[in-house]
Amino acid sequence: MRVVLSTYGSRGDVEPLVALAVRLRGLGAEVRVCAPPDEDFAQRLAGAGVPMVPVGPSARALTTAAKPPTPADLPRRAAQVIAAQFAAVTAAAEGCDALVATGMMPAAAGALSVAEKLGIPSVSVTFQQLTLPSPQRPPLAYPGRPFPPEVTDNRVLWDLDAQSIDALFGEALNTNRASFGLPPVDGVRDYVIGDRPWLATDPVLDPWREPVDLDVVQTGVWTLPDERPLPAELVAFLDAGAPPVYVGFGSMPVRGSADVARVAVDAVRAQGRRVVVARGWAGLAPADDRDDCFTVGEVNHQALFGRVAAVVHHGGAGTTTTAARAGAPQVVVPQAADQPYWAGRVADLGIGAAHDGPTPTFESLSAALGTALGGGTRARATAVAGMVRSDGARVAAELLLDAINRNATSRNAASRLQPPVPARTTRDPRARDRNDRTDLPTSAT
Repeated sequence: MRVVLSTYGSRGDVEPLVALAVRLRGLGAEVRVCAPPDEDFAQRLAGAGVPMVPVGPSARALTTAAKPPTPADLPRRAAQVIAAQFAAVTAAAEGCDALVATGMMPAAAGALSVAEKLGIPSVSVTFQQLTLPSPQRPPLAYPGRPFPPEVTDNRVLWDLDAQSIDALFGEALNTNRASFGLPPVDGVRDYVIGDRPWLATDPVLDPWREPVDLDVVQTGVWTLPDERPLPAELVAFLDAGAPPVYVGFGSMPVRGSADVARVAVDAVRAQGRRVVVARGWAGLAPADDRDDCFTVGEVNHQALFGRVAAVVHHGGAGTTTTAARAGAPQVVVPQAADQPYWAGRVADLGIGAAHDGPTPTFESLSAALGTALGGGTRARATAVAGMVRSDGARVAAELLLDAINRNATSRNAASRLQPPVPARTTRDPRARDRNDRTDLPTSAT
């Protein structure tokens, strides 16, 4: 059995596919991953023994470009990404039994179109629920396309969101589909999501409250145990004193990164703590060479976060989940996209603080650190850590292979895969919400 996993985006879009690929291989499937040609992605997949097919331009180069993209750049970039999907994924998916599409919406639309052309069953996956229409919340606005401030009805806003997505990505998608002999897509967002998308997040951190018109399969977060040892120099630094505070912004291009690094280090020092600074795509670095700071590059976050006093980060889904599983209090300084949502979840669960806005000052970050480093927050974070599941990739792999087998039996080749809902993600509506703060220690700050 052969499966192709396709994505385009940051590390947070690639890492979950590593976990799913490893689990699928453990069940006997042959797997390859289509992803941006960035060296860190290639090394991560190679280390897991998973073949990678490079697709499109470097995600890091696009993300960290000196000049931020303008609204007019989005359709052009989307056209580039979609064309790359059609070119690379078509060859990679030939003869496969299923395709899993995720990543930025135009990339997923291109990959799903390839599956449609080749007659391969497919499934659409998201690693955060904010792209899934729900009457309970508004959609995210695309840069340069704000929603009218007078419109407050969420259903109307989701209709406007669909129109924005069509305006941004529809022409490029349908141009490529026409070249493949495929009919045009009327609504890009609904085409990508389908009737039964998969949500690869943890139900405790990211509870899906079912709307009546979308059947979501929440598998749990896709992750693997990371067995890589921490560098000896980092271990020595950790062993030399009290647990430090980690500061890192992952794949985000933090504007004014030198100032952000300086502010973060000063605020942590003011709390009497040492600092571990992660360079990330922003190239963060301390402003001095004092011995209370240690700078890291690519490192095992699962191991590191278990040894720090708190994690200051951008609020990516992967970093938020890893810190939560480690029981580390968090300070989320959201930069873009879904990150304010994850900041809000951290604050709502009482496992850390949500910073107001993307640019911290000494005063604002000091206040957030005061909350995160409080004993009540640590107790709450420890309690939540015991509730976060780690078997989502296994669940998803078993669901996928089961759906492929059932699909083959029905001979319904070019369709969206329809697995049964995993039993552990169903919810009794009469039961207390697992995120109710009274279910956990009440001493949280």
